[in-house]
Amino acid sequence: MKTISLSLLALTAYALGASAAPSGERSVTLTQDPLVMRLSNNEFRIAFGINGELCAANGCNGSIRYTVDWKTADGITRSEVKQVSYAVPARASRSIAVDRQYFDTAEGAHTTNVVKVRIEKITCRDNVESRTTL
Repeated sequence: MKTISLSLLALTAYALGASAAPSGERSVTLTQDPLVMRLSNNEFRIAFGINGELCAANGCNGSIRYTVDWKTADGITRSEVKQVSYAVPARASRSIAVDRQYFDTAEGAHTTNVVKVRIEKITCRDNVESRTTL
């Protein structure tokens, strides 16, 4: 009988542990691929839609590290690692982060195209509710 009880207890503990998110796992995701908007020949805005449903109660904040592959009109290609911060307010399930970037090799003498944006890492820290007592 003790063997069955211990087995049941072990199974229950395993099931509860399996359903909990491992520490370090991000609780936000992107709502879609990053949106790249051209402002001029070489200036861009890159927008990231943040899905923060899992941290909606208290909100959260963090950063998105991403790589941009870009190419100039004369065929030069480059990759740059960038980072942008975001915040999801308490009781909000979505947010947006926008990063301004300028990609150029010739002082604006040609047009640059963003070829690809790859997400490298998303960090997430839950906001801590502050309570004050009077």
